[in-house]
Amino acid sequence: MNALELNGIKKTFGSTDVLHGIDLTVEDGEFVIFVGPSGCGKSTLLRIIAGLEDASSGTVKIAGQPVNTTPPAKRGIAMVFQSYALYPHLTVKGNMSLAMKQEGAAKSEIEDRVGVASKMLGLDPLLERRPAELSGGQRQRVAIGRAVVRKPKLFLFDEPLSNLDAALRVNTRLEIARLHRELSATMVYVTHDQVEAMTLADKIVVMNAGRIEQIGSPMDLYNRPANMFVAGFIGSPQMNFLDAAALGETSAKTIGVRPEHVSVSPTSGDLSCDVVHIEQLGADTNLYLRNEKVGLLTARLFGEHYFAPDSRVFVSFDRTKQHRFDAEGKAIV
Repeated sequence: MNALELNGIKKTFGSTDVLHGIDLTVEDGEFVIFVGPSGCGKSTLLRIIAGLEDASSGTVKIAGQPVNTTPPAKRGIAMVFQSYALYPHLTVKGNMSLAMKQEGAAKSEIEDRVGVASKMLGLDPLLERRPAELSGGQRQRVAIGRAVVRKPKLFLFDEPLSNLDAALRVNTRLEIARLHRELSATMVYVTHDQVEAMTLADKIVVMNAGRIEQIGSPMDLYNRPANMFVAGFIGSPQMNFLDAAALGETSAKTIGVRPEHVSVSPTSGDLSCDVVHIEQLGADTNLYLRNEKVGLLTARLFGEHYFAPDSRVFVSFDRTKQHRFDAEGKAIV
């Protein structure tokens, strides 16, 4: 049975259409991530799944059952918010067990579930503390633990890592990935961070302006983007988009080349370029270049390299890795 089905989901705020008929199926045990720029509708869609917003039209099914008129507490979902949403007057244990107490669960069952979740997330030493006594990373683990305790049909995550610093983001990301494996749970996750999407998801849903641009595995989207929007959104640094005519190509309007598929030589290559800027990141070097015909382009080189600003270099492209797009920005297969 599918864990989640969305059929023709539309959402309108006043005269503004936010979602334009979303169709999506999430299989049992799948980790699906909605990704896209701010304002694309991904958080609104998640809130409709949770029951925190009503769809203007369309059907939401969870575990095969329509839930459009079902209140959030009865949908069998647990949501982890960006803001943690912990009760400040309750301890860690109190926050984790509150929903079960409200549902009338037996005390022994509550103790067992909280014990399993706290051990899984390394929260045992923190159970008697209150949220004000915890770091941001610890608070987010409590919020995740509160969701785990409920054993939901569906976990919903709304940008859960955006308030954490870089190191904590990585650690918490690993925790979420491990939880998914251990619980075999169905998870739907919203983020604007493509690194989170690429490293966590079984399936990524790329959204733009209230529509789904493409659905696929991380490497499907990376290697076979359906259009220029997906090609430019997935991958960092962004794919280079070059005027095909300037390269002597007649089979496409635009040629896409990822920065790691651009090689740089001080002596010879397909195009001569001036060095605009260099970013030395240790493991990688990003080189920003300008050619009078194709404009600005980026090369990503493995390891440490140095080229003086304003110096002249030559670039070549791996032609087996090029992407071709038509005048409407659609991929030419």
